[in-house]
Parts: sequence; C-alpha cells; structure tokens
Amino acid sequence: MGARKNLPPKFKIKKGDTVKVIAGDDRGKTGEVLKVLVKEAKVLVKGVNVVKKAVKPTEANPKGGFEYIEKPIHISNVKKVEG
Repeated sequence: MGARKNLPPKFKIKKGDTVKVIAGDDRGKTGEVLKVLVKEAKVLVKGVNVVKKAVKPTEANPKGGFEYIEKPIHISNVKKVEG
C-alpha cells in the first residue's frame, strides 16, 4: 500500500503546457509553464505573478535599476488548458 511513500508527487501539468490561473491576484491569465518545482508543488508560468526586483549595479549592468521576474505559484491555483 505505501509504495509511493518516498517518491515525489505526480502532477498532470508539465513544462510547455498552457495553463490558466484560477485563483489569486492573476486570476484569469493564461500562460506557458516554464518550470515545474515538484518538491514545492509550484509552477513558473510565463507572464504570471510578475514582480519588480531591485538590482544593484554590477560590471555587466553598471546602472543597476529594476528587473521584472516571474515568481512561482502553487500548482493547485492553475488549470491545464486544452489546445
């Protein structure tokens, strides 16, 4: 009975799928799954849950400033879209 005891959970959503957000601030948005974080049960969706992050000046980016990055959202808050 406990065969899956130490294995990670299985999800029906995988990288490259198109999903729709069904809960949270970005409800109604759709996007492509960029990454699935299995241990945390989260997904990274293109254009969803975008935050503004301050960046210190470096040699590569001498001005510094801000960049916009996607943060992961819980897998239960997205639904796979057919097509």
